[in-house]
Amino acid sequence: MSTVPDFHVYDTTLRDGAQQESLNLSVTDKLAIAAYLDQLGVGFIEGGWPGANPKDTEFFARARSELKLQHATLAAFGSTRRAGARAADDPQVRALLDAQTDVVTLVAKSHSRHVAEALRTTVEENLAMIEDTVSFLVGEGRSVFLDAEHFFDGYRTDPAYALEVVRTAAAAGASVIALCDTNGGMLPPQVTDVVGEVLEGTQARLGIHCHNDTGCAVANSLAAVAAGASHVQGTINGYGERTGNADLVTVVSNLQLKLGREVVAPDRLRQALHLSHAISEVTNVVPYGRQPYVGASAFAHKAGLHASALKVDPDLYQHTDPALVGNSMRTLVSDMAGRASIELKAKELGYDLTHDTDLAARTVTRVKDLEQQGWTFDAADASFELLLREEVTGETLQYFDTESWRIITDSSGGAQPSLSEATIKLRAGGRRVVATGEGNGPVNALDHALREALADAYPELADFELIDFRVRILDASHGTDATTRVLIETGDGTGSWQTVGVAPNIVHASWVALVDSFTYGLLKRGVEPRH
Repeated sequence: MSTVPDFHVYDTTLRDGAQQESLNLSVTDKLAIAAYLDQLGVGFIEGGWPGANPKDTEFFARARSELKLQHATLAAFGSTRRAGARAADDPQVRALLDAQTDVVTLVAKSHSRHVAEALRTTVEENLAMIEDTVSFLVGEGRSVFLDAEHFFDGYRTDPAYALEVVRTAAAAGASVIALCDTNGGMLPPQVTDVVGEVLEGTQARLGIHCHNDTGCAVANSLAAVAAGASHVQGTINGYGERTGNADLVTVVSNLQLKLGREVVAPDRLRQALHLSHAISEVTNVVPYGRQPYVGASAFAHKAGLHASALKVDPDLYQHTDPALVGNSMRTLVSDMAGRASIELKAKELGYDLTHDTDLAARTVTRVKDLEQQGWTFDAADASFELLLREEVTGETLQYFDTESWRIITDSSGGAQPSLSEATIKLRAGGRRVVATGEGNGPVNALDHALREALADAYPELADFELIDFRVRILDASHGTDATTRVLIETGDGTGSWQTVGVAPNIVHASWVALVDSFTYGLLKRGVEPRH
């Protein structure tokens, strides 16, 4: 791979990405995310808008002592001075200096209509605001990047003025002028044409900042780079308001793995999945399974035809090696599965079925029969592993013997919440146990009762936590008598696993999935059944 000299990867998750609906970051959250971004190897981290709100002002104050960046440079974001004022006297510009960052990113209007209607000033004064603010900050020892807001829409309306904004900023000392598709309405050919024309007309160093309203933010960013931009902005996981910003993980992976531009160190890119998911944990936004490169489904294969080819050569149905971004290939087991799918999945789980055609065929038949009844194993790897283990050993793994269970739900009517009580009778650890659990619903009560019943025999269960619970009615035409499928995700602090249960009612289906969840978790920890 060839190294692109002085190419900028600029992250704006902490400012632009934080504008996503229902995403709220504390100062501590922002500091944690900044540390993860530094591990990924981005060149610049935009920390927020000091002076605009107390949280961002506090972030920069704490960052000076708490944030130990090894690779990235912190940037403060703000706007050009107010109309009719001097940059040196503008409190907001002063707040940018007080943030004490080496880089300041300014947003400026480049659309003449926005200048008149949003700023309520003249196009000449807007140019003076840009020139004054940029030159003042450069004179104070800051590197200045300028985000030319609404540039592409402004260029279509008044190209001469949009170009003059770029020339003015560059002449005043701005290191980069990032052309912003603020409304996210551009398509790649339009971006290619405009970036090429602006480069030719200004000779300035250009960057790109894209929103995803047409679903083209990543493609538009790549088009801009191909046309000559050497600074690309985006957010981790594509966070941002409306439909989000360009996903920086995807942009960097495409630049590096497809275009041969080494914009981050390869060992850092191999942490992409881990860091993407770690940041999801901080933001409390569930990772998108179909996210390119780092999504759980990015290298997941379900069709039997694919699996047959993958056995010969994984590259036949994969566009790149998933290990390059820290991901891995997964084979999904479903009613589409053939013997090759089962063999590949078994190999992932540590079982070699290639020389036991009868076992593989028997497992395929059982999976297809169960899927016909409503089971699904492509989203429940743990349940499939228990099924496969049963076929291989000829025994069902049991950590306890269930005698019976029942649930009672009391409700006083009205707005008062109902309370459920579950009673379980089982044998575990060499003795008969009767346990009762209460919960805010039948499944919650069942979970509590089962934990109570097994607490002495299997104290390891204290670490297990139910992360997700999903219900699907399989045949709605039968109304309340329809078959129900329940998927449960459980974690233990070191990882998570998914199990499935299918039954005529939600409680029974939940019981099946819950038992599988506890069984798999104990197996994963190497716990032997204590009868």
